Amino acid sequence: MLAPVRVVTSRLLSLAVSRVYSIGIYAGASPLALAPPNVHPNPVLTPECVTDAVATTVADPFMIRVDGVWHMFFEAVSWTGRSKKGEIALATSRDGFRWAYRRIVLAEPFHLSYPYVFRHGSDFYMVPESHQAGAVRLYRAERFPDRWVLDATLLSGPVLADTSVFERDGRWWLLTETSYRHDTLRLFCSRGLRGPWSEHPRSPIITDDPGSARPAGRVLSVAARVIRYTQVCQPVYGTSVRAFEITSLTERDYRETPFPNSPLLAGSGGGWNRSGMHHVDAHELDDGQWIACVDGWSRRSPRQLVDWAGRRQG
Repeated sequence: MLAPVRVVTSRLLSLAVSRVYSIGIYAGASPLALAPPNVHPNPVLTPECVTDAVATTVADPFMIRVDGVWHMFFEAVSWTGRSKKGEIALATSRDGFRWAYRRIVLAEPFHLSYPYVFRHGSDFYMVPESHQAGAVRLYRAERFPDRWVLDATLLSGPVLADTSVFERDGRWWLLTETSYRHDTLRLFCSRGLRGPWSEHPRSPIITDDPGSARPAGRVLSVAARVIRYTQVCQPVYGTSVRAFEITSLTERDYRETPFPNSPLLAGSGGGWNRSGMHHVDAHELDDGQWIACVDGWSRRSPRQLVDWAGRRQG
């Protein structure tokens, strides 16, 4: 049973300047040229879409297409007592533009976000952010898409945020942000998905730069190019998204260069993403076009928070 409106309202009013994230779909001719589609409205998912929790925000979407159906996994944050906690939720779509919310599919006693989902062999895996557990945890789908079990712990450490895992040239690579200031990016490599993982000799590959360190979505291998998306966390967290091309990736060397059309995604100045954007997961379609799930944020006024609390109690 939900708390009375006045209790929820009081709690939410204390967050009057907090962010509200929503999820949208962008499309374009390349993963570096994405924009809102003309015929499909955004956002496609908002906190109000979550029916099995009182969500205050939805963010960090990752998609995967299985048997003709798109499955989107994302962070749904709700308030429990005096604190907030993220859980991993699921929505599905036939065309990638119209989405139906399903339910929470992964919850732990600690915060989860950034559900980096991928297929390897015949299995589906997910690496959600679990920095409150002090680890990078690999989950495997015991029954895709709604039953996930812990498969392995890839790394342990105090701050391991928005971890991105990918395979390239017969090796596995892991990028993770390791500073509460969002300014340090470390690189690890392994011969196998479950490890053992070793820190790269060039790691940390970024230090003291909140404009290029924190991962912002799936690392893409497009023909001979490797594309890394990154959050711009200055002047504030989640301001925009940039893209880098990884030009050298070996067991001894790492080099990258920024793409010139930066930022790739930024606040629109109005609506659901008026204040900023901080995530993208792009996928190539059969016709060579690209589709991407993205997120953006805005701020709710005290009056909007009161109205929202009343609607969720209805």
